[in-house]
Amino acid sequence: QVQLQESGPGLVKPSQTLSLTCSVSGGSITTTYSWFWIRQSPGKGLEWIGILTDSGYIDFSPVFKGRTSISRDTFKNQFTLQLSSVTPEDTAVYYCNANAGLRDYWGQGTQVTVSS
Repeated sequence: QVQLQESGPGLVKPSQTLSLTCSVSGGSITTTYSWFWIRQSPGKGLEWIGILTDSGYIDFSPVFKGRTSISRDTFKNQFTLQLSSVTPEDTAVYYCNANAGLRDYWGQGTQVTVSS
């Protein structure tokens, strides 16, 4: 079973860049699954940020294009999210997710607060 763990700073100042890492065990990020970053802001539903496929293809929600990047480290079996020019509206719980059809795994989520 795939296990995912998000890590990163809990507090980021406005205009800075948020950087989060998802560490994966029980499966390789280069096989089988598509890997996602998703967030949930206070009082809102889940919001898809971006996708990294097992082949390395990357795409983003139009909402985040232009200030988002995703990268991977195949040796560490990790993938990262960077979100630049953050504002208080980027305050949310950020999740990484692995999906292969009926197989769907989530990290526990990490709270990120954007505040000066």
